[in-house]
Amino acid sequence: MRICYTTPLGDPREAAGLFAGIEAAGYDAAFSFESSHDPFIPLALAAGATSSIRLGTAVAIGFARNPMILANIGYDLQLLTEGRFVLGLGSQIRPHIENRFSERWGRPAARMREMVRAIRAIWDAWQTGGELAFEGEFYRHTLMTPAFDPGPNPFGTAPILVGGFGPAMVGVAGEVADGLVVHPFNSRRSVEETTLPALDAGLARAGRRREEVEVIWVTNVVTWDDDAEREHALLMARAQLAFYGSTPAYRPPMELHGWADLQPALRALSKRGAWEEMAALVPDEMLETLAVVGPRDEIADRIVDRVAGLERVDLALVNNRNPDPAYFADVVAALRARI
Repeated sequence: MRICYTTPLGDPREAAGLFAGIEAAGYDAAFSFESSHDPFIPLALAAGATSSIRLGTAVAIGFARNPMILANIGYDLQLLTEGRFVLGLGSQIRPHIENRFSERWGRPAARMREMVRAIRAIWDAWQTGGELAFEGEFYRHTLMTPAFDPGPNPFGTAPILVGGFGPAMVGVAGEVADGLVVHPFNSRRSVEETTLPALDAGLARAGRRREEVEVIWVTNVVTWDDDAEREHALLMARAQLAFYGSTPAYRPPMELHGWADLQPALRALSKRGAWEEMAALVPDEMLETLAVVGPRDEIADRIVDRVAGLERVDLALVNNRNPDPAYFADVVAALRARI
């Protein structure tokens, strides 16, 4: 099991030191994500400040961009990181794509499948010097003149991961991607009963083997050293889960565990901006099911228990958006001793 970190970033100017600290803390990979800042610029800064850690997006919103833009970004970051870049793409949900990014929405699984193939076609043309002739339902890339062709990347092409939640998008990862990023709003049971079977179905459709696709499970971790820290950590975690739970697309894990009635209540409060009231509705059982929760001296064992027996699943730790790369350094060391 590789240990990864999803990296909150309040100020892109701090990216170099932040990612260097993550590498020093012993992680195998560090991922930026699309939030209030661009997810790619911090990785360009991190490339020169690190030497061994994998750097990637988990995730960047694919539908806010097009395959040519993503191919250029992926090429350059693969070059800057000297082969350590991972392009992780997600679809987001319709309101954000249409109303935040002002882009088109429709048939997201089919569109993501084609997006991955289009990026690979562009990279292949650059690597081989062959003709660019990709014509799909959503994307068409048939023009590549020498002025815009960077030529072969000396570090090869980057892996492409797909962030998936529902079975259709998870299946796309199995069909065409190099890996799957599992959303943090999942339990061990939902991963076993819903996510991995959907991945296997996608693999089967493409005639691929499980070992061809890496799985990174982004997992909320809630821990503390004393009672004061405990209350704050639990409050932040409840707020995050309430935010996820307010989105109808994230309803399935709640249904699986018997909390389906909570979803519309959270959604109604979110429309009023009643964020504190939302957090108060998250029961202890839901928190402990959808996150790894416990005091500092027990948390490594609980993390191992969460993923025990799940073959070829890597873990990306999320600590309620704590930007301190050293915060989990002792936990990472304890995990190393157990895996």
